[in-house]
Amino acid sequence: MECPVNFRFFKKNTHSIAALIPLLQGAGIVHKPADGIMLYSFATMQASFVFKEVAQSGSDSLFIAGGPHPSARPEETLRFFDYVVIGEGEETLPELVDVLQNSGDVSSVKGIAYRDAGRDVVFTEKRDNVNLDSYPPFSPGVINSNIEISRGCPFGCSYCQTPQLFGHSMRHRGIEQVVKYSAFHRDIRFTSPNAFAYGSDGKVPRVDKVGSLLRAIPRDRNIFFGTFPSEVRPEFISDEILDVVSKYCANTTISMGGQSGSQKILDRIRRGHTVEDIITGAEKCLDRGFTPVVDFIFGLPGETQEDQHESVKVIKWLTGNGARIHSHHFMPLPGTAFENMEPEPLGREVKKLMGKLALHGKATGKWY
Repeated sequence: MECPVNFRFFKKNTHSIAALIPLLQGAGIVHKPADGIMLYSFATMQASFVFKEVAQSGSDSLFIAGGPHPSARPEETLRFFDYVVIGEGEETLPELVDVLQNSGDVSSVKGIAYRDAGRDVVFTEKRDNVNLDSYPPFSPGVINSNIEISRGCPFGCSYCQTPQLFGHSMRHRGIEQVVKYSAFHRDIRFTSPNAFAYGSDGKVPRVDKVGSLLRAIPRDRNIFFGTFPSEVRPEFISDEILDVVSKYCANTTISMGGQSGSQKILDRIRRGHTVEDIITGAEKCLDRGFTPVVDFIFGLPGETQEDQHESVKVIKWLTGNGARIHSHHFMPLPGTAFENMEPEPLGREVKKLMGKLALHGKATGKWY
């Protein structure tokens, strides 16, 4: 017997709901638990709030969790939820909901975790990665989200959940699909672990593929490519790709993942690029009239005061030449190589510089 199905909406999970709601016809969006089947998608930063809400819920509900935190911590999540969808949900979630509504055998659903009658955690068979073109990026008229053009990452950065959630092979949404959903936006923004890797294996850029994508989108749209909510790797920045972006796009910034000005730290976190790549990428952006907005993570495990000084030197060069900084404080995420590591303390030099840059509009984010 069918029962109501609802997604728990909060600002941080808009993209997940946008991708999943087209697959569950008749599902609703609620701002607190409701009777029926309740669906949650959340990251680690929202986990404590979500767990508390579910634990205190007075609704008559079956609770299903998915997203970065439940996928990495299914046993913890099952203390509060009835089922966990591990990894991508496009195939798994509709199948699980259908089985629950029809009193089927949940053990037949791939890609989930649950507790059996003996309260042991059961993991079903792992599900293959989905073909992005088989599923819409959002549901027009319900939630218009940014257009996801890529998933997965071949790089294994020690702090990042992306490969654990979406795999180490990069997959892309086809140009026809991207153009179709571009029609629902005047300003078109994309999500991708590395936008400049579109159409490639994620290791060697294919500028021709990026050009084909951007040319196909109608020119009466404002295209924002290689900027928030995506970013690009510095070694993928070339004169050729910036010329393509200049020709077809409206953005004046490029969001670049740098993470540290210390080569020792870049090697430790397995970034796969050099400090010189950061400088060269920024120079190319500036030469083409783009403002590079460079990500830095402070307090990375093993980071010494000397390493922080190296980052300070690079940041001073970047901001002195017109770049901006977007900062983060290291947070250990479950499922990553650094999940059990603690952030290193920040020195006075970093705090002083970042405070000064923030006051002058040259830095955003949280570095402490």
